[in-house]
Amino acid sequence: VLNYMRQQRCGFNPFLRDSCHQKDAFIRYHATKEGQHIDVRGGWHDAADLLQYTTTSANAIYQMLFAYQQNPDAFTDSYQANGLPGANGIPDIVDEIYWGLDWLDRMNPEKGELYNQIADDRDHIGQKLPQTDPSDYGRGPNNGRPVYFIDGKPQQRGTYMNATMGAASTAGKFASDFALGAEVLKPFYPQFSQKISSKAADALQVGIDKPGNTQTVSVVSPYIYEEDNWVDDMELGSVELFRMTGDGKYLTKAVEYGRREPVTPWMGADSARHYQWYPFMNMGHYQIAAHTTDARLKAEFLRNMRAGIARTYERGQAHPFLWGIPGIWCSNNLTTAMLTQCILYRTLSGDDSFEEMEGSLRDWLFGCNPWGTSMIVELPKGGTYPRATHSNWVFQNLGHPVGGLVDGPVYSTIFSSLRGVNITDDMPHVTANAYLRFQPGDVVYHDNTHDYSTNEPTMDGTASLTFPLSYYQKEGRAQADAASADKNVYDEGGIKQGDPSKKNICLVFTSHDKTDGANYIISTLKKRNVKGAFFFTGHFFESFPDIVKRIQAGGHYVGSHSYGHLQYAAWENRDSLLVTKDEFTTDMLKGYEVMSKFGITKEQAPYFIPPYEYYNSTISSWAKELGLQIVNFTPGTASNEDYTWHGMPMEAEKYRSSQWLYDNMMKWEKKHTLNGHFLMIHLGTDDARTDKFYLKLDKIITTLQKKGYNFVSLEDMIGLNLK
Repeated sequence: VLNYMRQQRCGFNPFLRDSCHQKDAFIRYHATKEGQHIDVRGGWHDAADLLQYTTTSANAIYQMLFAYQQNPDAFTDSYQANGLPGANGIPDIVDEIYWGLDWLDRMNPEKGELYNQIADDRDHIGQKLPQTDPSDYGRGPNNGRPVYFIDGKPQQRGTYMNATMGAASTAGKFASDFALGAEVLKPFYPQFSQKISSKAADALQVGIDKPGNTQTVSVVSPYIYEEDNWVDDMELGSVELFRMTGDGKYLTKAVEYGRREPVTPWMGADSARHYQWYPFMNMGHYQIAAHTTDARLKAEFLRNMRAGIARTYERGQAHPFLWGIPGIWCSNNLTTAMLTQCILYRTLSGDDSFEEMEGSLRDWLFGCNPWGTSMIVELPKGGTYPRATHSNWVFQNLGHPVGGLVDGPVYSTIFSSLRGVNITDDMPHVTANAYLRFQPGDVVYHDNTHDYSTNEPTMDGTASLTFPLSYYQKEGRAQADAASADKNVYDEGGIKQGDPSKKNICLVFTSHDKTDGANYIISTLKKRNVKGAFFFTGHFFESFPDIVKRIQAGGHYVGSHSYGHLQYAAWENRDSLLVTKDEFTTDMLKGYEVMSKFGITKEQAPYFIPPYEYYNSTISSWAKELGLQIVNFTPGTASNEDYTWHGMPMEAEKYRSSQWLYDNMMKWEKKHTLNGHFLMIHLGTDDARTDKFYLKLDKIITTLQKKGYNFVSLEDMIGLNLK
């Protein structure tokens, strides 16, 4: 992703190892400086065209600032500040942030003087390289470009005027970037950090003085960024100033702005004009919820975030990929924005109701879509991704815009109405319409160099990937670390043994309707100061509440053994299920409902032993969807066979006397050790068994302790934090 940002640099371009647009720029629409030169070199070209917009660049800067602030360890240092290979002691994303903020600082040379755009659609004269840009803005080819001052009034849009009504949408972006940028850059560029921090409040004041939106300018065609909203930008600028200064007046302003647009309007809508509601997600809502100390205010802005997600989710219900995004220009940018909002809402609220949609949006970008292609160039490496992008590099046969996020699918009606777009095969290795068989009909996507509507990488969309990708990288590393730290032994998804390298034993007890060993077991554990783990069915909890309370009072783990003691799989074929997912889920939740009367929730007691200690990988996966983890006895000692008796009706069962069970346990220990073993004993057995194995519990504990074993709690044995 950062590779693409470096490729898009204006000024010195490290991909070309050459400089461009060194005469930028001459001022337009300023009352007293019309035609004067101002040095605004730097920043990034917006896409395949060479225009530069504060609208998109400022959002790109903020997205990268936020990504680094949240996930700093995800970013490495392999490039210099100028974008050429070589470490410089500064994370590469910070180098890119500084490149953007240095340009943004130039676009705000004096107090109250903000600029919104460099160049215009006179740039659109074919595919060209930036260092030899032949575009002519009235002063000859490649002889300087216009920079547009924000006067808060309508400016040119082809033969018409745009719908600019103020300066706040851009002023708010300046303010949020300067405030957060000062914080992030302080350890690396302290003087520059101080400079932009002093500009943040002044930029916000421009928006206060000139409320309303600022749209971009075009001269030849009607295509512009038609941003209509602005309170979201002022909300974010205000809350970042609150974070920077601690002054409560800025938080008050942020809340006032935020309440004027609780939900970004495209969310749940079928359509919108080009960049009409931008940025595509409101980071201000998150920042208020994350940094207020007022619980009611936090809840209010979390509800706002949830409402936008819920509207998108509802719209996606009928879509086979749960894609509730409108098929408008740059739909992948909207997809990334909604993905980001899902992550932030889930992590801040703890509500995982929309985790499925979050996964669908993430996977959509990486190829789980009708076309089976990733939407990010060369990611994953060696996978299926756009190869014939609408890009200067491809047209000039210089390579690919590696890391760039392409626009994404658009409605068929939009595609057919655009000027100058076509699907041809006049480029090497390009098939005119390779995805023709896979077009759903309502939307289209083409991996074709001539389709600027679906296959052109964009700078702001690509920058917006930095947060979700760095978040998932951090999450993946945490999972990998947890996996490497997890020394438990698994079978069919259930934990059957703790760390085999440690001389730890955990005693586990189960029961559905038998209690004859309860008194002896409870008193023995107390005498030996050992914590056990007890797993009961819902029937047991309902029938023997006093026993449950005694066990709880002893500080032992009390978990589920299901509600109705269902048999999950056939004895003769473990893979053959005897219950449906709904039956399993209903039974488990009913069990926890009964357990809740004892103050036990599935969050507090996420480990459970299945009925009959019998399950398969499907049952394990269903359990994990409920936030539960199966635990089972460790095979080998046969201690679990203490329920057998002479003359059992099932011929396959063999009676095991208590002495045989004890001797077998000691033989197993001598040959294999009992390291990490879950030793299971039933809390009670049928009256037909008069030889009760649980009566050997005291002897088992003392004998094994003399052999150097430690009897540990279930949580200490497993060592995982599922609670």
